Amino acid sequence: MELTVKLQVFEGPLDLLLHLLEKNKVNIYDIPIVEITNQYLEYIGEMKRQDLNIMSEFLVMAATLIDIKSKMLLPKEETEEEEEDPRAELVQKLLEYKMYKCMSYELKDRQMDAERVLFKVPTIPDEVRQYEEPIDIEELVSDITLTKLNAIFKSVMKKQVDKIDPIRSQFGKIEKEEVSLEERMVYLEEYAMEHKNFSFRGLLEEQSSKMEIIVTFLAILELMKTGKIFISQENIFDDIFIESRVAA
Repeated sequence: MELTVKLQVFEGPLDLLLHLLEKNKVNIYDIPIVEITNQYLEYIGEMKRQDLNIMSEFLVMAATLIDIKSKMLLPKEETEEEEEDPRAELVQKLLEYKMYKCMSYELKDRQMDAERVLFKVPTIPDEVRQYEEPIDIEELVSDITLTKLNAIFKSVMKKQVDKIDPIRSQFGKIEKEEVSLEERMVYLEEYAMEHKNFSFRGLLEEQSSKMEIIVTFLAILELMKTGKIFISQENIFDDIFIESRVAA
């Protein structure tokens, strides 16, 4: 009765060589070419019935190994120049093949990991889609532009600079003045409830420092967003008037 032996399948001659090196636990930079060649020839001897197109690649490598083996067995001539190792080219090919093989394993692992990841189609909940802003900000500031606000702001800042005494301002120690935006918003809301309708320019001119002007300006923008005040202007370059929208 004939015994059938199933051979391990290799992707090519370099794959087979790497297998033999790992099996024999030898250094890839110091290949025992005689032993590896014998094992390689023994393996391809069992592949006689395989596809000849595949066999041709293994036979070419076998011829290369035999050529290297013959060079290694020849006596070395004593010369001053160091002879090149006949295994060097083969070692380089093996190292490159091993690198690409490891890269293929890494890509395969990533592909397997990706297959276990599920993605959800982005959706918007109905309550978010149906949400409407309580106040139309665009309508609130439809007749106001940043250019107008900036012009008034610069005008007020210039007046503050003109108030500074160029001589006395150099005296003493200048300390940083802390002005809270939250406190300024409370102050401005109470001011609006008390005066109902007042001038934007006049409000800024009442501030005592540059920091108070800046924080007051920011507080006005915040109260506009929340709908607690309304800003209007009759003509271009006219003063802006602020009206309270908070019930007393």
